[in-house]
Amino acid sequence: MNILLLGSGGRESALARKISESPRCSHLWIAPGNGGTAAYGTNLPDVSPLAFEALEQTVADKAIDMIVVGNEDPLVAGIYDYFADRGVKVVGPSKAAAQLEGSKDFAKDFMSRHSIPTAGHLTVTPDTLEEGYRYLESLQAPYVLKADGLAAGKGVLIVPTLEEARRSLGEMLAGQFGKASQKVVIEEFMDGIECSVFVLTDGRGGYRILPVAKDYKRVGEGDTGLNTGGMGAVSPVPFADREFMDKVEERIIRPTIKGLLDEGLVYRGFIFLGLINVGGDPKVIEYNVRMGDPETEVVMPRLASDLVDLLEAAAAGDLGDLPAEIRPEAAATVIAVSGGYPGSYRKGLPVSGELHPAESIVFHAGTARGADGTLVTAGGRVLAVTSLAATLEEALAKSYRSLQGIKFDGMYFRRDIGRDVL
Repeated sequence: MNILLLGSGGRESALARKISESPRCSHLWIAPGNGGTAAYGTNLPDVSPLAFEALEQTVADKAIDMIVVGNEDPLVAGIYDYFADRGVKVVGPSKAAAQLEGSKDFAKDFMSRHSIPTAGHLTVTPDTLEEGYRYLESLQAPYVLKADGLAAGKGVLIVPTLEEARRSLGEMLAGQFGKASQKVVIEEFMDGIECSVFVLTDGRGGYRILPVAKDYKRVGEGDTGLNTGGMGAVSPVPFADREFMDKVEERIIRPTIKGLLDEGLVYRGFIFLGLINVGGDPKVIEYNVRMGDPETEVVMPRLASDLVDLLEAAAAGDLGDLPAEIRPEAAATVIAVSGGYPGSYRKGLPVSGELHPAESIVFHAGTARGADGTLVTAGGRVLAVTSLAATLEEALAKSYRSLQGIKFDGMYFRRDIGRDVL
């Protein structure tokens, strides 16, 4: 098969590596790709995942058999529908189903309709601001405010006082996050430990549960400082044992799959369940309609089955009895970021050192190639260093050793990834 993978981050690097390992993959194209993805296929740096007409020409020119969508923006914009009408297989949900991530309000209503456990909530618009204030007063601190639409991972606020929550609600509705916060979802705060569960579904009731992961969002050690796109991840997650995952499957995965079918929402791709363990019971924090980043960097190395077989079967609407076998080893990834991230940071800094360490995999995230082929930084999250080992502690040790051999000016990484679950 000729496969087109859309995206340019660490997630896409991990997907590209796994896809390229399959004997089913004749050629892999990555649009736009990054400074490391050319190791697995051919980058198309001038092709935007959101330019559907240009993508259609690329699909024709390269004789593409299947499109794998890495990030959420093309899915919410309707890439599945565009190419389904043209007979091209796409791994991902329809535009209507992608509202599970594209609209927090839609996702909350979906969970309510199908009795899927989540936080209590109220959706507020500028016209119902006073009702929003009253709802905030009924809650206990801290207060959770979420922009309804896509806000590049920045549209969630957790504030400590009622006064600040009232002020933040007004600012969000006044356009703090642009169109994304024309509506705001106020949520009851849930106290517990989080994990990420990934499901691949074929749109006809078939699904496979992939390795469970836990990521680390805060930039500072001890989960302090600003939120980021993710500073590291581990898999498996010790508390996500058989008992917990049985609850997840019974109370969340099956009702989600059934709900999509009952409502006629076409969904042939990855479902990302952001979950929280509240006293042993799983609840949904959010849905995403693609794989997570940096979780993909630990999930894909633990998947023993041929990914292309699974993706093709899902896109065709029939997973049948294809297995999703999971390797027993633990995986850990640590993200090397640019100094200043997630605030302002420099780009174009040369990256040097051992980028092919013997005991780790280095997935490129925010990198590019200069005119002379030099590898340089091109984003806040630059590299994801992933290792496999018999134990999580050993996997982390490998990743940290490998990081010592990589250098770029201002490089920073957290030194406590996974410590809370060891």
